Amino acid sequence: MKRSFTLAVLAAIAAVGIGFSQSQPGQSTFPSFVGAAHAEAIQEMVLGNPDAKVEVIEYASFTCGHCANFSQTVLKDIKKDYIDTGKIKFVHRDVYFDRYGLWASMVARCDPMRYFGISDLLFKDISAWASGEPAQIADNLRKIGRTAGLSNEQVNACLQDAEMAQDLVAWYEGNAKEHDISATPSFVINGEKYSNMNYADFSKVLDEKLGE
Repeated sequence: MKRSFTLAVLAAIAAVGIGFSQSQPGQSTFPSFVGAAHAEAIQEMVLGNPDAKVEVIEYASFTCGHCANFSQTVLKDIKKDYIDTGKIKFVHRDVYFDRYGLWASMVARCDPMRYFGISDLLFKDISAWASGEPAQIADNLRKIGRTAGLSNEQVNACLQDAEMAQDLVAWYEGNAKEHDISATPSFVINGEKYSNMNYADFSKVLDEKLGE
């Protein structure tokens, strides 16, 4: 159910996660925001050739086990064969099915240059950082940020940024509505939506789009 809230609650969400309970994929507990226009300023996280004729948009949650598996297996081969070779533009868009996924995104986005490196750390072992009380999970995320080269001050500032939390959720809701995203990982390849795939199926789709 959608709920409204105040900036004070936003600040609490950003800092220690008070305000939302964890939900199952497709059952977002985040409210809709009046200030959704701010989400236009959210930076897209892109790999590969920005001018490629094939664009892949991945929708993934940092608390999604299937997303982690895709990141650790299929994506590595896609990166080697299609991203690093300049054949495709790959866009990673965060999905927030729960507060911990939002917090993880806020840490990953602290420094856009470190985004994909932090993403790898987050997906490497979700259970290692996303288990326990909210305060412990926030501390786990701070440790991941420091491992990636962020300072304590940077991580704390990002986790406490209530305006960014609002903008990110509004951005996520807009993306999910545009592409009808209800499960992760989901992919939009040149405007066509696909569910999770193994490498063989994914590469077949990419080759068809590339005309190879």
